[in-house]
Amino acid sequence: MGNKLNPTIQRNALAATALAIVLIGAGPARTESASLEPQAAPIQASPAQIIEREVPAVAAAEPSEVERFCSNIADAARDRRYALQAEELKKLQAEVDKRIALLEERKTEYETWLKRREVFLARAEEGVVQIYSRMKPDAAAERLAVMNVDLASAILMKLDARKSSVILNEMESKSAAELTRIMASASRREDPS
Repeated sequence: MGNKLNPTIQRNALAATALAIVLIGAGPARTESASLEPQAAPIQASPAQIIEREVPAVAAAEPSEVERFCSNIADAARDRRYALQAEELKKLQAEVDKRIALLEERKTEYETWLKRREVFLARAEEGVVQIYSRMKPDAAAERLAVMNVDLASAILMKLDARKSSVILNEMESKSAAELTRIMASASRREDPS
């Protein structure tokens, strides 16, 4: 046998061989009932053949070196896997934090821009309202009739009530009715939709 076996397996194989030799040498027990039965032929096997038969049974009972190695490193492998997952989660968390910081920066920029826009629109709106308040009613009515109805109604709402009524009087009845409907729904306290 050129193969090196595990010492435990070798001991078990030697014990099995010794047992087989003892059983072969002793032969069948001779008793009255045994003599009546036909005698079985003695087992003719060499110790190497017996070892080959017994070793797989012994090896199957004990875990192999590979199994023992795997069971010994299972905890270390699990710990390493957890460490790698924790490291990956830290990287993802850092990336999320960077994106949150970028979003906060952009939100601040947007809010600043929105405030500037609102100030500009308020100034522009005041200017537009003043322009329409100084126009002749028939010219203002003509311009407002071709304008976006929401913008036209917003301008009319900002004008003095007397000036708005004169401009609406100069408009076509269909356009005036549409603008009046929008102004009435905008002046409601609750949401019209």
